[in-house]
Amino acid sequence: MTSFIVMDVLEKAQAMEAQGINIIHLEVGEPDFDIPACVAEAAQKAYLQGKTHYTHSLGDPDLRRAIADFSKAEYGVTVDPDCIVVTSGSSPAILMALMLLCEAGGEVILSNPGYACYSNFVLACNGVPVEVNLKAENGFLFDMEEMKKAITPRTRAIFINSPMNPTGTLLTKEQMQELAGLNIPILSDEIYHGLVYEGKTHSMLEFSDEAFILNGFSKRFAMTGLRLGYLIAPKKYMRSLQTLQQNLFICAPSTAQQAGIAALTQADADVQRMRQTYNERRLYMLQRLRSMGFTIHTEPQGAFYVFADARKFTSDCYHFAFDVLEKAHVGITPGVDFGSNGEGFVRFSYANSIENIKEGMDRLEKYLSFLPEGQYNSNPV
Repeated sequence: MTSFIVMDVLEKAQAMEAQGINIIHLEVGEPDFDIPACVAEAAQKAYLQGKTHYTHSLGDPDLRRAIADFSKAEYGVTVDPDCIVVTSGSSPAILMALMLLCEAGGEVILSNPGYACYSNFVLACNGVPVEVNLKAENGFLFDMEEMKKAITPRTRAIFINSPMNPTGTLLTKEQMQELAGLNIPILSDEIYHGLVYEGKTHSMLEFSDEAFILNGFSKRFAMTGLRLGYLIAPKKYMRSLQTLQQNLFICAPSTAQQAGIAALTQADADVQRMRQTYNERRLYMLQRLRSMGFTIHTEPQGAFYVFADARKFTSDCYHFAFDVLEKAHVGITPGVDFGSNGEGFVRFSYANSIENIKEGMDRLEKYLSFLPEGQYNSNPV
């Protein structure tokens, strides 16, 4: 496995902060908002009422019903609550789905660039990551013909993420329909649903009853520390998934599950407010980055990232990112964290206050003004 480079950047930044250096964090994809008040109240109430014991391994039945109701309202799809397993964040859901589908040598098709950890999850399950290259000039969208060429008799799943990390792009309805027609299990990571500014998100459940839907509460509801996610899967797999959950994780945190019910049923106004704020930051960051000379091949439609082409400044984005951290005191993520096709790009997160984003952009602009042209193309530091 490779390290998760964004965490390397974050930990280096934290070490600098411990020395009294002020760092602007634009590297991490974590909402800067506090959890909605209704969520906090539900968690506190759960503690006071003693709801601190194991739940059903698939999750609290009330939460699973709330997820099913949410799916119906959001996408118009009917989900059986018994086809949902509630997990400690979406990462266990990814792991269990891949453990279920992969045997040694089984292939899983992924995008390059794409979320850094997907390939490592596949490797952890003795699978083989198979990358389909996404091209900047094509807006980092899937080329369906290239996708089909990657399919072999060993293909066990196709992994998609829409809105996508790191680019913020959305898969189109037509692309999702075409994917559903391939008759290969689709793992659809929908963790950024609810944070969309242009276009419309679709769940893979709208097009296939055989899809595996990965989602959670960390991004939409700013509940990262509560570690709550879920997996929706075809019924024929549920007993196997339950067995995995019972053995590996027992159940998700009971108090977080009570908070999740409140999030799904009471926090819509909070989500709308956060989304509007993210959009204001998105538009500001795009304008500033372009004015500095970064190329934006595709404007993010969702999530809270800008994937910016920095090849005007560097051909070694890894060292570039750490140099920006050390000299400008701004944390950014090198594009190679997301695959070889991310070389020359850097990811900026706008999950930070507009005041901090403005300060970070000012620092970056000053840094670039002193950057010798071509420095990183031949002499990375």
